[in-house]
Amino acid sequence: MRRWRSAPSTAAPVAGWYPITPSTSVVEEFEKYCGRLRIDPGSGQKKFAIAQAEDELAAIGIAIGACWMGARAFTATSGPGLSLMSEFLGLAYFAEVPVVLFDIQRAGPSTGMPTRTQQSDVLAAAYASHGDTKHVLLFPATPKECFDMGALSFDLADRLQTPVIVLSDLDLGMNDNLSEPLHWDDSRQYDRGKVLSATQLDELSGRFGRYLDVDGDGICYRTYPGTHPAKGSFFTRGTSRDEYAVYTEDGDAYQRNMERLLGKWETAKSLVPAPEFHPARKATSDGVLFFGTSTASTLEALDLLRDEHIHLDGLRICAFPFSDAVLEFIDAHDRIFVIEQNRDGQLRKLLIGECEINPRKLQALTYYAGMPITARYIRDAIRSGVGGGQVVPLRRQTAGVKP
Repeated sequence: MRRWRSAPSTAAPVAGWYPITPSTSVVEEFEKYCGRLRIDPGSGQKKFAIAQAEDELAAIGIAIGACWMGARAFTATSGPGLSLMSEFLGLAYFAEVPVVLFDIQRAGPSTGMPTRTQQSDVLAAAYASHGDTKHVLLFPATPKECFDMGALSFDLADRLQTPVIVLSDLDLGMNDNLSEPLHWDDSRQYDRGKVLSATQLDELSGRFGRYLDVDGDGICYRTYPGTHPAKGSFFTRGTSRDEYAVYTEDGDAYQRNMERLLGKWETAKSLVPAPEFHPARKATSDGVLFFGTSTASTLEALDLLRDEHIHLDGLRICAFPFSDAVLEFIDAHDRIFVIEQNRDGQLRKLLIGECEINPRKLQALTYYAGMPITARYIRDAIRSGVGGGQVVPLRRQTAGVKP
């Protein structure tokens, strides 16, 4: 295995941006902090770049181009912008260029309810673009986790050379929340991934292959433009290519590349945040799966149910791809309620498809009226399901069950 060192973090942070509710505050706050922390006190030089683009397509194109050049770059949007950014996300996935997207979800589809919250971009974000794509997703539940996972997302994008999407929502992104203090470790070193320096290129014994998997983890080595006057150059391709970035429509070469990308996906499972297990006080064959801003209400609901002698184990999913711990949790329980704030049970469908789960084992518990889901709603829905009833979404709930 070749030894590699992270490249120094010298490039200015970049935000490509097009305003859309409820994500606008992400870039506005970024600009405020840059004004305090990214201006050289001696020269007054700004060590950051924020470009308001003409639309969402240009916004993510700016971010991808900046990442290709070696900057750490991101954009922020909501559901309609995610739809427009889909093709560029596929380019970054296939060409293997890191980029970070903060998706502050709102009620859709189309314009939907721009000032109401949902968790309804899960499937769109996971598989954004045509063809076979899979994107790394992070699911923060608190402002502190937005801060911590925001920092982690850039390390993951660089390490995996792929888009990373942080799925927040309006409830978390615009409302006031109590939070643990946000802490930054000044000794933290950025993980820039497998980036070869000019010296390392000179030390190579063979030919540099941009899409050559040397270490068997699905992640290839790359260089920043202009690193070396003669070595390390390559075409960044959104078209089919061989291991040396040479265009080809050879079926075998294409399949090798697609299978290597799946290998990288397996590597990602060990790098994303692990799920959080919340065991019941008594042994139980029932469980709940939840994520993001459903977390606080779900944990409160589990406490309320425990007081009624109804015990369920809980597992909070923090990221996609799903780790083995998620599958182990599902295998260990006979019935599992999947709590999410959308109509169609998108996380449930993602679990069924990715983990090959019997659909009857995962029971959807959905809420999608635009306000944050409550502990009372979850308690009442699970209570009816445990009692032999069927958990149904709000539009079919009886008048006695209020959100």
